[in-house]
Amino acid sequence: MAQNPFVFSLSDIDATADLAARFAPLLKRGDVVLLKGDLGAGKTAFVRFTLRALGIEGEVPSPTFTLVQTYDTPAFSVAHFDLYRLKTPEEVEEIGFDEACADGVVFAEWPEKARAFMPRQALTLHFVLGADGARQVTMDGDDAWQRRLGAM
Repeated sequence: MAQNPFVFSLSDIDATADLAARFAPLLKRGDVVLLKGDLGAGKTAFVRFTLRALGIEGEVPSPTFTLVQTYDTPAFSVAHFDLYRLKTPEEVEEIGFDEACADGVVFAEWPEKARAFMPRQALTLHFVLGADGARQVTMDGDDAWQRRLGAM
């Protein structure tokens, strides 16, 4: 990964929405975004705000029980995976992960559950929840991602 990850402090939900709104225009077909962090750290909220910034209206449910939720934006499809409940890493193939990566943008929560199947060029977002309720997110990716993130 990059030597200089981007680190953002998110004092409240509005700061998360603002970061997602600045991040959304960077996305393009074929991007994979891996979301790491404890339960309640803000992974799903960040995806929801990113989808809103991409023009998705209406309900944006967590994929915790369905494992994947899909959305169509004007530019590309978006698949939001929650891999927490996978019993084996190979199950990621059964739920259409590779197809989603080829068709549009993929967000994958709990990517460590299927580490061997995650693309090397993926961007990793690591969310940390502080004792005061504030969050910190670190965005770390290859040189191409670093250039794109620099445009935020």
